[in-house]
Formats: sequence, structure tokens, C-alpha cells
Amino acid sequence: MQKNTVMFVVFSTLFIMVWYMFFMPKPPINQSALNEKNQIAAKDEDIDAPRKKIGELLTKETEKNRVQSVMEEDIKEQDITVETEKYKIVFSNKGACVKNWFIKEKNGTMVDLVLPQASPVLGTFPGSVYKIAQSTKDKIVFVYTSRENWKITKTFELSPEYLHKLDYKLEKLSPEAKLPEIETMWGPGLGTDAKELKENDSVTRIIGYTSAMPAKLEKIKTEKNQAQLYKWTAVDNRYFLAAFIPSNALDYSNIEASRLDKKHPPMLVLSANVKQTETVQSFSMQFFVGPKSYSHLKTFNMGLEKAVDFGFFGWLGKIAMNVLSFFFGLTGNYGWSIIILTIIIQILVLPLTLKSYKAMAAMKKIQPLIKDLQTKYKNDPKRLQVEMMNLYRTQKVNPLGGCLPLLLQLPIFWALFTTLRNAYELRFAEWIFWVKDLSASDSLMHFGGFNLNLLPLIMGIGMFFQQKMTSATSDPMQRKMMYIMPVVFTLMFWGFPSGLVIYWLTNSVVSMIVQYFVLTQDKKAGAH
Repeated sequence: MQKNTVMFVVFSTLFIMVWYMFFMPKPPINQSALNEKNQIAAKDEDIDAPRKKIGELLTKETEKNRVQSVMEEDIKEQDITVETEKYKIVFSNKGACVKNWFIKEKNGTMVDLVLPQASPVLGTFPGSVYKIAQSTKDKIVFVYTSRENWKITKTFELSPEYLHKLDYKLEKLSPEAKLPEIETMWGPGLGTDAKELKENDSVTRIIGYTSAMPAKLEKIKTEKNQAQLYKWTAVDNRYFLAAFIPSNALDYSNIEASRLDKKHPPMLVLSANVKQTETVQSFSMQFFVGPKSYSHLKTFNMGLEKAVDFGFFGWLGKIAMNVLSFFFGLTGNYGWSIIILTIIIQILVLPLTLKSYKAMAAMKKIQPLIKDLQTKYKNDPKRLQVEMMNLYRTQKVNPLGGCLPLLLQLPIFWALFTTLRNAYELRFAEWIFWVKDLSASDSLMHFGGFNLNLLPLIMGIGMFFQQKMTSATSDPMQRKMMYIMPVVFTLMFWGFPSGLVIYWLTNSVVSMIVQYFVLTQDKKAGAH
């Protein structure tokens, strides 16, 4: 049984290490590097070239629908800044667009969701200068009149939170006027903070929530999709979301997920269903631009919370998130909430844990008999297997009994890992002392480019003592191998979210207490 347990742990560790080495996000970059990159982005030829190509895609310059206003010479370009406790937006009347959309985070920093190579977004006829008909903190109204006798009125209605409204009104000023195409665009890509920037392109998606029942989240990959198939479409990354919810799906024709190539992030284009037979046409939508907070997104009752990725064991991740949110309401601290959740999990699996340790104790007792069989049938492997199975049956020992808690822990481990990594609620959530962000690795201090993460070291020490307790029931070879495990796990957990390390550390401490109790009881029983 001990060998089976060791093999199980080793293979599980190798699986996690492979994932960690090849799929774990790269180490964060510093904010100053990001600022420097943003400052030179406009001059960088590698970025400027795609911007020109994207500009061609966005504007779709044609002779028939890209015209200059008669009054344009009298209108100057102007920026409008709207700021609340949650966000800061910089509008421009050139294209009635958004240059910057900053989200104010709980630690005081601001994240621009408009990437430098994507700016501006939400523009309409980017080369045209609009008249600002109204400008307040709640509403921005842009008006543009063309030489071809049509007029567009574009209205942003802003809320103090993250869900807003966007209206387009198209009017023919003469019967022969031909209305232009209207598109709502975001991208390419969606902004994030410095530490997430390196992996941002790989996790940025174009997604849609289907209209057909049962509604589900889909990743949109093809360039042309019918807008009526989706209740909403969005650009998202790990922590942020820009989603568009049409008031009437029939008002929109196509959804495009466009990108220059696989090296560049995608862009979302939502095309309006313009009808030339109508003199006045209106298009309206709600749009969400902000963090992917699961609990907050659920309050809208639109399925926006589906954008939060809880991974393969998503149902477990949602349960964990709900439980953590409940205990956060009691403690006001997600770190303590993780510890409470871990203890509850240990209580739930306690019967299996006790059975596991008892199976380990039983295996210890029959070790001399197993060694005798191995010596007796060392030249006959098939006979050895038969005699071993007979021994397990007669002694009523299950060689796999010690693996059950480990099997249960793996889905919980992965569910918590994904939850702690992707849930915005845990972003910049503090625990105690130096642990300031449960979604990232803890760093007590820095030595050049090396970060000293204390929690994995404490966890490794705890695992060492736990293995030392286990080694009392193991042979020398197994004992040496088990001593290696704390080192392997320490290295593996080094860059993991600190919340996950707290979970594993708490799990080890509780397991040590239970194991000590079982070993003490076993010694008392042996003494009698």
C-alpha cells in the first residue's frame, strides 16, 4: 500500500509540475516597464503596422460611406473626461470614441482596459469630428451631420457602476440619402495590469452567451456569426470584461471575431442591421465594462457571471466561491475564509482519512509477512502476486485504502486553484502581515530578481514533519523517498497563488493532527 501511495503522489506531483512548467503564467512584470512600453507604443513600428491594418478594418474606408461634414471645419477635436469612484473614461469627439477606460481597483491602482494598440474603441466613423451636444457625468451626446444628408446621434448613458447604455440614432435628411453602416467595436484585445500583461494575449477571448435554451457560454472563433444567436457578446481576459447586450437582437446582423493573426489578440465587431427603407432608425444596447466579479455579475441576471472561468471542475469551483463569499461576510477576510473552508473539507473527508490511516497501520503490521513472501517467491512474480492478494484478503487489508483521501483532494485542489486564480474577489485580497494578494504568490522580500516567498517554505517544513510522522510506518527506502516530497512540493508551489498555499498548508496541519491521533490510538491498542 505504501508503494502504491508513493507512486500515486509521485505521478500526481509530476502531472502538476508539468502543468506548472508549461502552462503556468509567467512571472509578473513591473509597472514601470509597462509605463515605458505604453509611452513608446505609438512609436514602435511593430505595433504601428498592425494598428494601420486594424484601422483599415475598423473604418472600412469606402467612397460611399466615409464623408466629411460640412460643418467639420468649425468643430475642434476635444477630449471629455468622466470620473467616478469606480472608473475614469476619456472620450473624444473625433469618431465619438473612447481613448481610455480606467478601472479603479481596490488597492488604489488604475487599469486601462483600452490597450495602446487598440485605442480608440467604440468609435463610429473614426475620421469624423462630432459636435458635442451634451456633456455631463451621466450622459455624453455626440452629433454628426454628413454631406450626403444623413445625421447620426450617438449617446453614452453612464452609471456610477459598470453597466452603461449606448444608443445610435440614424436619420435621413433627404429622401435620396443612403444610410451608412454602423458598427460597435472593441479591440483588438482588452487591457489588464502589468503583472498579467505577458499572458494577456493568450487568455483574451471573444465569447457569447447563446439565446437558445439551455443558454450556454461559447467561444466565438469564426469571423461571421449571426447576432441573433447570442444574448450578449464580449471581449474578456482573466479579470476583466467588456460585454455588449443588445436591447433587441434583431436590430443587429453580424458578430465578427477578427484578428490579424494568431500572434495578435482578437477584436469584437457588432454590426447594426441598417435598413435603407426607414427614414429614422435607432439602435440601443447595454454594455458592461469592468472587473469579472462573480458575485457582482450575478446580480444583473443576464448570465454575465458565466464569463468567469472556474476550470474543468467548474461546479466545485462555484461551490467553493459561494462558500468563501459566505465566510467572507462573517470574517471580512478571504484568507481566514480559506482556512475555515479547508477545515470543513477535512471534517467532511474525516471518515475516509481515518480509514486511510488505519489501512496504513494495518499495512505496517503485515510488512514482515510481505517481506517473507517476496523472499520466498522472488523468482516467481505471478505466484507472488497471487500470494500477496491472498494475504490482503485473509488479513482484511485494502492496499489502496490509503489513496482515497488523495483521490478526493485532487479535484478540490484544482477547483480551488482555478477559483483563486480567476475570481476577481480574491484579487488584491489581503490575509495577514505580508500576504497582500491571495490570487498571486506571496513575496516577503526581493533579492535582485529573486522573490522570497515565505508561505511555500512554511508549507514545505510542515510537510517534512508530516512525512517524518509517516516514516515511522515505512521502510528505509520509502522513508528516503518521502523526504523528497516536501522539497518537490515547495518548488512546485513557489509561484502558486498564496491562497492555494494557505489551503495546502492548513490541509497539512489538520492531517498531521488527525495522523497523530490515529498513531497514538494504534500504539495504545498495540500495548494492550
